[in-house]
Amino acid sequence: MSKASARTATAEPSRLLHKLSQRLFTEADDRQQFLACFQHPQPLPACILWCEDPPDQRPFECLPPQLWQPAWVDRLVLGERPGTHSLHQQGAFYCLDFSSVFAASPLLTLPSQPSLVVDVCAAPGGKSVFAARSLQPGQLLSNEVVGKRVGTLRANLQRCHIHPAIVTSLDPAILAQEVPQTAAVAIVDAPCTGQSLLVKGEKAPGCFHPVTINGNANRQKRILANSAELVAPQGYLLYMTCTYSLEENEQVVAWLCQRFPQFEPTAVPHLAAYQSPWIEAPCYRLFPQQGLGAGAFTALLKNTQPGTPSPLPTEFLARSGLTVLTG
Repeated sequence: MSKASARTATAEPSRLLHKLSQRLFTEADDRQQFLACFQHPQPLPACILWCEDPPDQRPFECLPPQLWQPAWVDRLVLGERPGTHSLHQQGAFYCLDFSSVFAASPLLTLPSQPSLVVDVCAAPGGKSVFAARSLQPGQLLSNEVVGKRVGTLRANLQRCHIHPAIVTSLDPAILAQEVPQTAAVAIVDAPCTGQSLLVKGEKAPGCFHPVTINGNANRQKRILANSAELVAPQGYLLYMTCTYSLEENEQVVAWLCQRFPQFEPTAVPHLAAYQSPWIEAPCYRLFPQQGLGAGAFTALLKNTQPGTPSPLPTEFLARSGLTVLTG
């Protein structure tokens, strides 16, 4: 079977997927459009993030930009293959899902040149590249706990000329112990059930099962609790997933606000049209039937405690196993 036909030869949506659609949408038309994205996965336009000033004459045909889309991100027409272009190998741009641009776009509202940005779950590197491009931090710390993914993270940051940058492979709990209250911005692109992978024609076994969802939600809470310890007073925590379940998104944000009341959800004006209806706090959803990607959830929270960031400890910077990219 060809790859194209495999994308459309999907089974009838499961009972659990039907149940999720009923929780998410009150209107039958909305439910049907959502389910159709799983039954008939469609190719998604490629998207690139320019790591340097993009050329006046783009090498690809681009779709009209969204109002919130930064000038250094292009969404390409179907059929373009940027990953095979020589500029990709040269590190001129990074390929990513447009949903990731949506999820990371709250960074565009933050003050530029923060002292330190920490990307807690960084591999393969797209959010770190976005943060470096949008915020131009004094230091970028990209952490990936899964050891076999660190090489890819490091290679992508090097290819895209992201520096200065520090690459670590630490459990978030250890990271929080070693560099507490240092991050002006912490990014948590949390491990999740990956339900949106099915919209891309990929696999995510058990992604709608309550046991899988609850297990991921508990892991997300643990990562967020440790990430909250990283955030300096007056700093920001950006939480995002690529899944649809309420337990992994709005309910995790509600838990975080209860557990850490100093964190206040912050409105992102350019995403107002995507406000989640399942929580009063400003949280934002992109669904696949909106035609802008496979889907995403994002929420920006501010640490309202008074104070300023602590510097990275010199003993941390001297530790073995830490990679520093300087150019």
